[in-house]
Amino acid sequence: MTDELTWAHLTPGTVPQWTDLTNLLAEVDGTEELYEADDLAEELTEHGFTPELDSWAVWAGEQMVAYGQLRVGVELDREGRLRAHLGGGVHPDWRGRGIGRELMDRMEARATELAAERFPDASVYWRASGGLEGASVRDLLSRRGYEVVRYFNLLGRPLPGDPLAVQTDATLITPDPAIHAEAVRVAHNAAFADHWGNTPSGPERWHDSWTARSNRFDVSTLAVAPEGRVLAYVLASQWLPRELYVNIVGTIPDARGRGLAAAALARTIGLAAATGEYDVVELDVDSDSPTGATRLYERLGFTLKKTWATMQRDAL
Repeated sequence: MTDELTWAHLTPGTVPQWTDLTNLLAEVDGTEELYEADDLAEELTEHGFTPELDSWAVWAGEQMVAYGQLRVGVELDREGRLRAHLGGGVHPDWRGRGIGRELMDRMEARATELAAERFPDASVYWRASGGLEGASVRDLLSRRGYEVVRYFNLLGRPLPGDPLAVQTDATLITPDPAIHAEAVRVAHNAAFADHWGNTPSGPERWHDSWTARSNRFDVSTLAVAPEGRVLAYVLASQWLPRELYVNIVGTIPDARGRGLAAAALARTIGLAAATGEYDVVELDVDSDSPTGATRLYERLGFTLKKTWATMQRDAL
């Protein structure tokens, strides 16, 4: 560690520097996880996250050279365990000086403390992104006892692309953000109950995601039953000009096998193409999805862009 560095926390006033660092890391490490400043500013207000306790900003003079961002669950996962997600990164010019190791030390210690406050009797595990193959973070995490537990694929499709014709026996509608929040939350928890690593979304965390400025409800889609129950859903967002990102695709268990997700996603693709505002639509998918989601996306014209790893270890 060098005496040139100052340790502090992320604040609304440091969002511009945080954005610059985050987007530099996305380019250098090839993740494409680019953000606008307003989107990162929202993260500082998430339920269950206290910036002055759960974030770190490392400075060399007026330059932010590293940051850490800790999210500890407010709900237990389907196995009754508590997940702590450790995120962050180090400027490429400042790597190899022990900053990442110190960030991990601080995040793990805080995760243990916060977990004990929220669920004192639950077993806890730490999770972090292992980046793409060859990423330096994998070596750092491996040395700390983390192991790769899952791979996720980033898929993309050009817009407008080939026209799609997918039939369904359900009604497809555009979600009304003022009406459908709870119905989609209920459907989402049912749809992902059998998915790896799932933690049910409580009302507060769901509110954070449902009200995010990046949401594009005008090109999102719900498949609904005659009585109005949400059977499947496609929720889309936008972080960068000309790029649409599909945040979540899901179908409740008793409605699977009817092609609802395919029809809803095809509708979203068509709506996005018709606006003329997007050149590409992207999404991430679990490479071992129990619902065969990757095959569905390939049928709709998506192709693999890159694969990244999730790494994990039990807390001490």
